[in-house]
Amino acid sequence: MATQYGVKAKKGLGQHFLADESIAQRIVGGLILPAEDGRQLQVLEIGPGTGVLTKYMLQNPQIKLEVCEIDTESIEYLQKTYPQMLYSLQQRDFLQVPLEKIFSGEFAVIGNFPYNISSQIFFKVLDYKETIPQVVCMLQKEVAERLASGPGNKSYGILSVLLQAWYNIEYLFTVPEHVFVPPPKVKSGVIRLVRNSRTSLGCDEALFKKVVKTCFNQRRKTIRNSIKPILAELGRNFTPDNTPEPLAALMELRPEQLSVEQFVELVQLVTA
Repeated sequence: MATQYGVKAKKGLGQHFLADESIAQRIVGGLILPAEDGRQLQVLEIGPGTGVLTKYMLQNPQIKLEVCEIDTESIEYLQKTYPQMLYSLQQRDFLQVPLEKIFSGEFAVIGNFPYNISSQIFFKVLDYKETIPQVVCMLQKEVAERLASGPGNKSYGILSVLLQAWYNIEYLFTVPEHVFVPPPKVKSGVIRLVRNSRTSLGCDEALFKKVVKTCFNQRRKTIRNSIKPILAELGRNFTPDNTPEPLAALMELRPEQLSVEQFVELVQLVTA
């Protein structure tokens, strides 16, 4: 079993420890720090592992760091290596802990996300979108590209739309396999999410999410065919003959052709 600094990489936790210091610095450098001297950015790191990112954030007086780590071996290593973190080093699962118990006010999220739970992490980020203004993370390259891609791309999907409704997403750089212990089978990608200015979708948010998920789960179908069950629940019966424009035009498209704004418009039109 591969180890780094005596910490075993556990397959069940999706652990691949980054071993390249320059890449670690570039990832931490992706955080947008406060412009004013003396102001701190609250940062929550997910899965610090052996602390390759942690180290550079602890060195920066503009960063107030907390971590979420579930691996007891990693926690023991971090406690010995970074004793100044003892106050915050407790075993806690990002997906389970109420984040408002860690920070009051806004905080950024950073981490080398375990591939097997990256989608769940982003769904939780969306739940806290009013208090998480930015995310800098490394994940599987294919997933990173999917989140950053726009309409018209085959990789564009559910999380692309749901995240881009609230965040501007930038693909920063690609990370090769050999800089990890153990090396994953795929390349990784680093992206940055920055909260946009949207304060409301202007439609039913729960229905918006349901429509997006339903459409992409049947992505080969046109919108008209995929949302029939939802329309039935709403008591709306749109046939090709009685569908008003521009709803008719949207319904003839497939989900990967619709922008965030068009999905919002779709929900507004079917509930009007």
